[in-house]
Amino acid sequence: MAAFTTLADTKLWLGVTSSTDDTLLTNLIVAASAFIETWVSRTLGQATYTAETYDGPGGVRLALRNYPVLSISALSIDGISIPQSTSPAANGWVLSSSKAGVVLRGYTFSEGVENVLVTYSAGYATTPPDVAQACKELVGLRYKERDRIGFVSKAISGEVVTYSQKDMSEGIKTLLNSYREVRPI
Repeated sequence: MAAFTTLADTKLWLGVTSSTDDTLLTNLIVAASAFIETWVSRTLGQATYTAETYDGPGGVRLALRNYPVLSISALSIDGISIPQSTSPAANGWVLSSSKAGVVLRGYTFSEGVENVLVTYSAGYATTPPDVAQACKELVGLRYKERDRIGFVSKAISGEVVTYSQKDMSEGIKTLLNSYREVRPI
């Protein structure tokens, strides 16, 4: 699992100039990065997925769980290996134009349960800027909250301050929503 931001960028965003909390911030970056991948329900960094199984949807298109798809090394339907298409006229598979899945030429994904196997590589070579920003904001949230762990509110000079109990802000969710895995039921 890769960190989605750097210590230097996080300190710049937080306005932290000393190195006193470098270890703490580094640990928070790692934790925030892991939290983000859990929340979006997929791996964002580049990885290889071996023999992932899918239910055959019928038709010629199949969305893969992880994207952007970089390459496909093997695809089989009902135990039959499907070759890569080498030209627009050749039968086989091609990556979808959106890099989110695979499209067949001259074949179909027969309907079935776990009858499609795909081995492929997918993910981002570098962290997308909005994911990096979400990570910095999440680190900042946890960094600032550490002095009020367990507090819901606090009275200060006759004023009552109420603290958010959410795991992340709506702004962070907005930054991450387009990366979240969504599957039909």
